[in-house]
Amino acid sequence: MHVLSRMTPELKAVKKWQKKASARETDRIFVTEGIRMFRELPRERIRKTVVSRTFLSAHPEIVPDLVVTDDLFASISETETPQGILAVADAFTYTLEDILSVPDALVLILENVQDPGNCGTMVRQAEAAGASGVVFAGACADIYNPKTLRATMGSVFRVPHVRTDSALPVLREIRKRGGRSCAAYLTGSVAYDTLPYTGMTAFLIGNEARGLTEETAENADFRIRIPMMGQVESLNAAAAATVLLFEAARQRRKIVTEI
Repeated sequence: MHVLSRMTPELKAVKKWQKKASARETDRIFVTEGIRMFRELPRERIRKTVVSRTFLSAHPEIVPDLVVTDDLFASISETETPQGILAVADAFTYTLEDILSVPDALVLILENVQDPGNCGTMVRQAEAAGASGVVFAGACADIYNPKTLRATMGSVFRVPHVRTDSALPVLREIRKRGGRSCAAYLTGSVAYDTLPYTGMTAFLIGNEARGLTEETAENADFRIRIPMMGQVESLNAAAAATVLLFEAARQRRKIVTEI
């Protein structure tokens, strides 16, 4: 197979999708790197596979669309130590209905969470806890940002996710369906482990520095807090989400076990 040593229009497009959220959104495309992510990515979503010459020699079983020199691959990669394989894929399309139609849906709503690593980690934790989906509200990091994708470790391919300008319509829809929303709040009046989460439940996690907006917190059914010892004032957003999601998972697992 021919090995490319110079940048081409195809590779320039890959680099653009890697770097620009607006380009990814317009073209409904994302780029994922690494052998693990490639293997977990559904085959039907892949548009193009690009590998380095060294990678191909070590993985002759993979049939790529393009083979490039190691230096050229490094120039389009978004990682410090490229593994030598990336895939261009069609973005996933979900609706809020996909998430809320699950019986007793467990939903994670992120509002203005801007760190890609935090967002990706929370998608991963959502899958581990059996959540129905994740809602990205407001100015959240792009789910298809390369750093976000890596942090999900493949969960993004399995967990339904939607983006919305505001969390408020989502909260109204959850309440309309008989569900409850719980805002993680430093001064919350209710300890998180004193409420039942076995019915439709949404947890709200806010910005890393400022937390949830006051309007969103006021429209939640409960403001809950995670009691802490020592002089710690708050948990990292992803850590807080993990605590809440796994409390819900624990309660739901207990019900299944008792039945």
